[in-house]
Amino acid sequence: MTETTKRSRIALAFAGAMVVLIAAFIWLDSEDDAAGAPHVRGAAPGGAPVLVTVETARVHEFVSVIEAIGTTKANESVTLTAKLTDTVRTINFEDGDYVERDQVLVELTNEEQTALLAEAKANFDDAKRQYTRIQGLAEQGSVPISQADEARARHDAARARYEAIVARLDDRLIRAPFAGVLGFRKVSPGTLVTPGTTITTIDDVSVIKLDFTVPEVYLGALKRGLVVVAHSPAFPGERFEGEVKNIDSRIDPVTRSAVVRAHIANRDRKLRPGMLMTVNLERESSTGLVVRESAVLQIGDNAFVYLVEDDRAVRRAVATGQREPGLVEITSGLETGDRVVVEGMIKLRDGLPVRTAASDQGAA
Repeated sequence: MTETTKRSRIALAFAGAMVVLIAAFIWLDSEDDAAGAPHVRGAAPGGAPVLVTVETARVHEFVSVIEAIGTTKANESVTLTAKLTDTVRTINFEDGDYVERDQVLVELTNEEQTALLAEAKANFDDAKRQYTRIQGLAEQGSVPISQADEARARHDAARARYEAIVARLDDRLIRAPFAGVLGFRKVSPGTLVTPGTTITTIDDVSVIKLDFTVPEVYLGALKRGLVVVAHSPAFPGERFEGEVKNIDSRIDPVTRSAVVRAHIANRDRKLRPGMLMTVNLERESSTGLVVRESAVLQIGDNAFVYLVEDDRAVRRAVATGQREPGLVEITSGLETGDRVVVEGMIKLRDGLPVRTAASDQGAA
């Protein structure tokens, strides 16, 4: 048998097989039409409805959030130092104490000033008595007015010397300028201090200032009163809420960002100056119709979803908007309460019969 004859027989056999297959397909199709069964291209085997999971489109609130990293600062912070040169006599605080305003923290040696104060007080009392006596005589005309004026001058000078010594004595008392938490003590009794010597630090942490930078593209959305939610690695899962108090008047020309300062109430004093915090700055919120992200089919620039209407799949074009993890906003194409397929779309075609997982569970 020649090679040409073999090829001819193979071709004839293949053609015969194709004729048989086409005839079988036409016969099966005619049987379906005779039985009156609906025929939808791509339907499940045997015409069984496709099992899908549906959810209803619902209204959701979108909150636009700006994320940043911030550093905490005390509401007020001061390093306490001595005003003059002398030795420490008494220390009235411990490390980390909470003190009130004007509370005396350290007393310097003041024996000499105390003695000078006693002398000045005696001179002032004497000058006051002399002035009172001569003033009465001058009013009666018993002494000239000039003598009363001299007595008044001595009285005023004695009072000024007395008040000056009181002020110098008060300089030997180091007081808290405001209520707050003290840091570590830097001196001990007997330490010789000079002007500028650090005694301790004091921080008002009743309110924490949180400074963070925001890119200038968000400058138009920033304003006082915006809600700030901060988180610290030191307190996992805990929210610290505050509000924007001020926005820096200048933009950094290198980073193209502005410094924003927020205030956070710190009643339990958990937060401390210098902590690193992640910041979520909540801008104005909006509402929109949303579906689960898995419900949206993206084909090129077009988006589609499958609805369930009268137990059949209906393909519908939609327009999408904002997104959140797991959710997509639908700006057009859907209405609140529409039943949207979220699982099982891979087998769906427009018009196919479907059955939902919820109805299956109810039948069971």
